[in-house]
Amino acid sequence: MEYKDLEVWMEARKLTKLVYDTTTNYPKEEIFGLTNQMRRCAVSVPSNIAEGCGRNTSKDTIHFLFIARGSLYELESQIYLSSDLEFINDDKLASISKQIILCKKLLNGFINYYRKK
Repeated sequence: MEYKDLEVWMEARKLTKLVYDTTTNYPKEEIFGLTNQMRRCAVSVPSNIAEGCGRNTSKDTIHFLFIARGSLYELESQIYLSSDLEFINDDKLASISKQIILCKKLLNGFINYYRKK
């Protein structure tokens, strides 16, 4: 199966688009701060899923899946900071959080699948 066919990769792409769309409205002085950091975290998730799928061993694949998972947790923290700083409202916080939770569940399932291989 190609990584492009994986639900976890597709949902991570949706999360990335959501983060890019949301951070477009952040203050301009955050372009090299929180905006950049959030975008890098978001891009890291589908990128590391893809890279992991391109590896030859389950051990290598799992390593990159854990990196993707770490980026999800980092992004989740930054979403809450964005709310604290009033860059996003409660509805946007809930929307992005929901997508992060979905990605976490899918990614954890994918990690468990590779652990059993």
